[in-house]
Amino acid sequence: MSDTIFLGGADANGTGHPDAAQSLILKVANRHGIVAGATGTGKTVTLQVMAQAFSDAGVPVFAADVKGDLSGICMPGSETHKAHANLTARAQQIGMGELKYVGAPTVFWDVFGETGHPIRATISEMGPLLLSRLMGLTDVQEGVLNIAFQYADDNGLLLLDLKDLRKLLVSLGDDTLRTEISRKYGNVAPASLSAVQRELLVLERDGAERFFGEPALELADLMRTTLDGRGYVNILDARKLINSPKLYSTFLLWLLSELFEELPEIGDPDKPRLVFFFDEAHLLFSDAPPALLQKIEQVVRLIRSKGVGVYFVTQNPRDLPESVIAQLGNRLQHALRAYTPTEQKAVKSAASSFRPNPAFKTEAAITEMGVGEALVSTLEAKGAPTMVQKTLIRPPSSRLGPATDPERAEVQKVSPVFGKYDKTIDRESAYEILSKREEIAAKEAEKLAKLEAKEKEAAAKAKAKGKAPARSRRMTTTERAANNAASTASREITRYILRGIFGTRKR
Repeated sequence: MSDTIFLGGADANGTGHPDAAQSLILKVANRHGIVAGATGTGKTVTLQVMAQAFSDAGVPVFAADVKGDLSGICMPGSETHKAHANLTARAQQIGMGELKYVGAPTVFWDVFGETGHPIRATISEMGPLLLSRLMGLTDVQEGVLNIAFQYADDNGLLLLDLKDLRKLLVSLGDDTLRTEISRKYGNVAPASLSAVQRELLVLERDGAERFFGEPALELADLMRTTLDGRGYVNILDARKLINSPKLYSTFLLWLLSELFEELPEIGDPDKPRLVFFFDEAHLLFSDAPPALLQKIEQVVRLIRSKGVGVYFVTQNPRDLPESVIAQLGNRLQHALRAYTPTEQKAVKSAASSFRPNPAFKTEAAITEMGVGEALVSTLEAKGAPTMVQKTLIRPPSSRLGPATDPERAEVQKVSPVFGKYDKTIDRESAYEILSKREEIAAKEAEKLAKLEAKEKEAAAKAKAKGKAPARSRRMTTTERAANNAASTASREITRYILRGIFGTRKR
């Protein structure tokens, strides 16, 4: 296998000189990158070309398919396709020779489990920070969620799915328990608790209930290779998921964070162990609080040493923060439009991010390129960026356009994870444990109520039979003290029982 992946060749004037070829060195592919350009300029095809090239080089790929077009990567291209003549001509123009059609080994995933293998995470894995962002909580409400997670950890309550979290929040609303928790962890205001519960309901209605649960995704299943050494291309069907932008971006950020937390440090390998394409990348940074932005920047900066390359796909490079843009060494810029002052600033900003080429003006080239043309600058072996070149992106070997539903189904049947994630597992967790404790508490309360009722009934019968004293007498000081002590002891015993039931009693 080659130590580079071929991106395209010839500058955009169509001369087709083979020495104008543009490649990406695998050893620096984990230094991240960006594929940018206006709608309809060819970003998706470029993503498809790169994903299949990485796969051919033995590198597993994960990519979100927002429009459904990327799914065609699982099928070989065809000479009967309407674009065949154009693809063949381009292959010859950039010195590729004969275009060979072949599909890439593919695994389809879907958060909703409809057009791919279900992909899930547990509530505990997601954590309070990402959940707060997902639900749009305020700082105070996020604090309540943090307390809930800490209480669950301290009391052995597994938070696996939404019903676990919902049950935990309901339990925190109990007056006795809330008082105990507020004393130990901090104040839990009923209003803030109710607000978190309302947002959790909204999250459920957006379809997140199908994402949280078990079996949770094992990262190793995203990093598989075939017997002949090709990397699997993992395609997340995001056509439905993109309708919930926060769930989409939070899920992908969670996945990046899990890779960052779980993978060991390996420095700069000869090739990445995984390449991650983040389409519609602007959604990741939209309305993100400072704490979350800091986490994103940290992950992007450090995850390359875990052997993971992250490639952001977006319309405009200005959609990403400067601190993130600075980490992206490999850049492919498709055409941008410059009709308004804001768009003109965006073009200038994009042009200034490239190492200049004296043969042309980068700023002008960005607005003049056609579909399938791009400005390309990748890193040299020593890490310095190459001079920007006008490039014709190579045609894909796999199908242009989506795979059909029957084709998806056939691919899933031969998937290496077939049957592993398809059935939900619901083991004992916070919901079941808290429900049992509530049952025990209810039974204890019922016993106490029956005991009190019997005592009242016995007193009433005694009075009816005339066994009560003929005239009342005042209780002595000693008798009053004894009664008070008995009452206090009874209350303390009741509280002790309830604290044991709800898990707040010290052991």
